[in-house]
Amino acid sequence: MKLIYAFGIYFASLALNIFALFNTKIKLGVHGRAKTFSKLRQNITIHDKTLWFHCASLGEYEQGLPVFTALRLQYPKHKIILSFFSPSGYNIQQNAPFADVVVYLPLDTTANAKQFLNILKPELTIFVKYEIWPNFLNEIKRRQLKAVLISAVFHKNQTFFKWYGTVTKEALFAFEHIFTQDKNSKQLLQNIGYHAVTVSGDTRFDRVSNQLKQNNTLKFISEFKGNQLCVVVGSSWPEDEKLIVNFINNELINNTKFIIAPHNIKPSQIESLKRSITKTCVLYTEKNNKTLFDYQVLILDTIGLLTKVYSYSDIAYVGGAIGRTGLHNTLEAAVFGVPIIIGNHYNKFPEAQAMINNKGMLSISNPLELNKALHLFIENKTVRQEYGLNNLNFIKKNTGAVVQILEFLRI
Repeated sequence: MKLIYAFGIYFASLALNIFALFNTKIKLGVHGRAKTFSKLRQNITIHDKTLWFHCASLGEYEQGLPVFTALRLQYPKHKIILSFFSPSGYNIQQNAPFADVVVYLPLDTTANAKQFLNILKPELTIFVKYEIWPNFLNEIKRRQLKAVLISAVFHKNQTFFKWYGTVTKEALFAFEHIFTQDKNSKQLLQNIGYHAVTVSGDTRFDRVSNQLKQNNTLKFISEFKGNQLCVVVGSSWPEDEKLIVNFINNELINNTKFIIAPHNIKPSQIESLKRSITKTCVLYTEKNNKTLFDYQVLILDTIGLLTKVYSYSDIAYVGGAIGRTGLHNTLEAAVFGVPIIIGNHYNKFPEAQAMINNKGMLSISNPLELNKALHLFIENKTVRQEYGLNNLNFIKKNTGAVVQILEFLRI
């Protein structure tokens, strides 16, 4: 099996180099990985004490962030190395404030793992969710280094639990401890003989709870909203926007405003979205010298504001689940005590199912269902507040994962 895995990594490397000729995202990853070792040598000396945090992409980074930032405060003299596999994580967080060095993780070969760890010699390694690279983890185990996996989620169909998954299954045993998000994941690990496991929950609950302690004021949003009801559409994709625009153009109720924060802010797509809206509409980049309250729709053609914008919402629609791109973070809206609407493809997101069961969220699959859900929340204040309170209580109930993890991670 190990030989098959080694061949798989070799052919994956060849394929990535070929696809990089035609795909910008893959090209960024290939070129970025080529610079990893030189970047590490330039920034790490043999005298440095280091911590290594690894995330596959942006979603895992968001889950690990509350633990990473807490460890940064606890170990200010250590150098922190943050690695990503995906360009979507690296590109956005290459200047992560808690990290001293941010790099792409080299491909999972034995030689790369040895070279990487020879440079870092980490006192602690943290992997997030289900990012498992056997050669790196086996080398960590061989050197008797401390490694943990946090916010882990496992499903019975993953290779770890199949007869042909020996290589990845053995890699799990390199972790000194695994913190899972749910009891099912713990049971699956115990079924294969791994018992150093704790159900700590999802660290994202702790992170979004901290958002309530921040200053979420955005003057231009206050000017736009006034005292009217506001629906915030977060991380929307074209399939989400099609449904939302249909409501805005044909169903929009007076004294209700919409803020749309598209996932893709390419100028051509933003312009197309704006043209499709028949109501008064303004872009974030056009806001200067305009009376924002005069507009019914505001499109955020920028990034980095959504978590604060949710604080102004009375109703939230979170994108990604009406298509197949994957549901975006619903907890960022839930913490502000607002009802949430999502699409119907959410089966891989247990928090969404929990919020639906808890009567804090509605799932829709077509324009009629979206219109019905929006009318319900817009017109019925009692229902709107009930759903919102259920979401806030759901967040409060599920915080505490970070404390459990940090108690274990005392170096």
